[in-house]
Amino acid sequence: MIRTFLLSLIAALCAVTAQAQVSFGEPSKFNDGWLFKLADDSTAVNPKYDDSKWRKLDLPHDWSIEGQLSPSLASCTGFLPGGIAWYRKHFTPTGDAARQYIYFEGVYNRSEVYVNGHLLGKRPNGYVSFMYDMTPYLVPGDNVIAVRVDHSRYADSRWYTGSGIYRDVWLVEAPETHIAQWGVGYETTRLTDKRADVKVTVDIENPEKAKKLQVKATLTDADGKVVSQSTAGVNNGKSTLTLRVKNPERWDIDNPYLYKLNTELWADGKYIDGSTTTAGLRSLEFNPDKGFALNGRWMKVKGVCLHHDAGVLGATVPEEVWERRLANLKSIGVNAIRCAHNPQAPALYDVCDRIGLLVMDEASDEWEFPKRKWIEGWNKGTPGFDGTYDFFEEWIDRDVTDMVRRDRNHPSIFMWSIGNEVDYPNDPYSHPVLDGSTISQPMFGGYNPEAPNAERIGKIAKRLAACVRSVDTSRPVTGALAGVVMSNETEYPEAVDVVGYNYTEDRYDTDHSTYPSRIIYGSENRSDIDAWYATRDRDFIFGQFIWTGTDYLGESGSWPARGFYTGLLDFGSFPKPRGHFRASLWCENPVAYIGTYPKPRRDYLSVDAWDTWNYDDGETIRVVCYTNQPQARLLLNDKEVGAMKPYDPKSGIIHWDIPYAPGKLTVEACDNNGNVTAGYDIVTSGRPFALKASADKPTLNRDKATAHVFVDILDDDGNIVTLGDNEITCTIQGPARLLGLEGCNNSDMSDYTDNRHRAYRGRLLAYIQTTGEPGEITVNFTSPLLKGTKVKLTAE
Repeated sequence: MIRTFLLSLIAALCAVTAQAQVSFGEPSKFNDGWLFKLADDSTAVNPKYDDSKWRKLDLPHDWSIEGQLSPSLASCTGFLPGGIAWYRKHFTPTGDAARQYIYFEGVYNRSEVYVNGHLLGKRPNGYVSFMYDMTPYLVPGDNVIAVRVDHSRYADSRWYTGSGIYRDVWLVEAPETHIAQWGVGYETTRLTDKRADVKVTVDIENPEKAKKLQVKATLTDADGKVVSQSTAGVNNGKSTLTLRVKNPERWDIDNPYLYKLNTELWADGKYIDGSTTTAGLRSLEFNPDKGFALNGRWMKVKGVCLHHDAGVLGATVPEEVWERRLANLKSIGVNAIRCAHNPQAPALYDVCDRIGLLVMDEASDEWEFPKRKWIEGWNKGTPGFDGTYDFFEEWIDRDVTDMVRRDRNHPSIFMWSIGNEVDYPNDPYSHPVLDGSTISQPMFGGYNPEAPNAERIGKIAKRLAACVRSVDTSRPVTGALAGVVMSNETEYPEAVDVVGYNYTEDRYDTDHSTYPSRIIYGSENRSDIDAWYATRDRDFIFGQFIWTGTDYLGESGSWPARGFYTGLLDFGSFPKPRGHFRASLWCENPVAYIGTYPKPRRDYLSVDAWDTWNYDDGETIRVVCYTNQPQARLLLNDKEVGAMKPYDPKSGIIHWDIPYAPGKLTVEACDNNGNVTAGYDIVTSGRPFALKASADKPTLNRDKATAHVFVDILDDDGNIVTLGDNEITCTIQGPARLLGLEGCNNSDMSDYTDNRHRAYRGRLLAYIQTTGEPGEITVNFTSPLLKGTKVKLTAE
């Protein structure tokens, strides 16, 4: 009975997740039992086509990440391939629902969807979610869905995109009259300690086919208690209701309180459809002089930019992976995420809602003309010019509108971005101002009269901002400007509510003075301390977004390089040294970290110093401490070897140069009274001796839940060998499969598709996913000449 109840609860939670996305009907995952062929065959649309020899797989699926890294491919994609492929699925309709829809969270890209040979539609954008009505074309018995995915122009992005049906697919059954797709929205119109007013809007599909329609909206608190309820009629397919909440709980980054909004559609006194979504009540305020306030509290946005891949997993990223990554980012002081540079998987927003992270949702990286796509290495050689520009004019209005309609119910989202760096000087737009002597920002040369005139971007910005505002006026429209000097000559900055500056901190004071009503923030910034001080020390700059939160595939340097390596976290979402440095700038709780490197001939202080203590005896080693405490001292084997030193605000680093001797090196960060408030140890390690494994979740839902299994290389004293790079093999017994092994080494271009991989810095991460059956799972790890290890999991 308990097991049956838990499975029912899990199914219900999955349905709620889908309902929050589509806003109507009875959704069920449609991921299992697909067939796949990496080739183009136009006859595959035929329902009688012989697909018996096609590969069997479950979605989500990214075929690019299954390919082999090759220097003959493009660096912008991380040296991974694209192509054209087909997916097919046989199914028999069940139930007696009047309408049956298929909903795709994302297909990269240029997809065409057929059912029983009939074209349901095409959607070129690889990041937007979309849905088709299959009802007119379904037949009794066997039905066939066929999906063509054309990523033959594989170098069409500046970073790794993935290829295929890389997010979840849902079957949605609904009555003839039902709530429209993304048809439920809410907005907090009044919020005080004593009262909140919430406006709920509901759009109805096929309202003329039912009589006496009514909508009932119910808001329940975190304990399931009803706190407000309202009923209203339907007029011209729309209904508006007001919910009044006494003593409301606010959604905040420190207390991400979530209500549930249940919306029901009734006809002639009978329930016919409904939707449930989470809801957060919070207020946003933006001011050109004071910055940004959440719930009336003025604050700095400490953000990071994030692409959508997860290293070895490619574009198919389970929610558990997002949850760990975002939690790790929050632990180093991050309070906001910028979706770079496209709508992301619904799971990301769900997690941000739950754990309290602000989100800047972004529509696109390219408008009507192509940008440079680097083929031989980032900013090297001759670029390519494939892209998504060719469907811009036909689709961008709908793509932007759909992004806002799909994501508007997430309280975490606080800004809508209509584009990123579409104004990069001479990539592709140009303007005579670029010949001026005051230009201090990156650009490809001076004014190019043959390039598109930059004034075009202002007109497009006004058009796209109107698309956003047609759906939601409760959040500001923004754009991330790469060419602020050039864009200032256009209507672009005035078309948006909040103006993002990419890497142009030197323009903050000038533009604040010149445009005193402009609200400015850093939409993309370096991770150095000066860029942070440019935000911290100016009330009128409300925040910054570091490039990037994690290492990501693509936008690679010359071979060998999998991706861009500036992340605060690595490919496996482990904090890098610069992540610890960021924690010292952003965290409120006491933090400390030490890293080391040989004393340089040319003096410098690094924010990328790893926590290694293995050198030659007597060698002079620089030890750097990243801390937010006023002072720190250094101990070796519990004896002071570095005197107490004050925090250096110029560099943000305390350092000592000491002769190396083996043992345990400890930093003690102290308050002004000398009390130890934080510390960090690193230990000299011996040779690799054994493996040790541990899992973040020993008990898993049997329905494709993902566990992180961490494997460390230890010496015979049990210390982690941070220099260890042994090859490790993973084998599994029980109802689970290996999704991938991640070493987090950017220059490791070996095979990522098998069950063997080299550790990096003494560590390897294994992603283990359950396969649907209950039972015990044993995950074994072996390596030549080392003592092996295993970890046991349970699927239930």
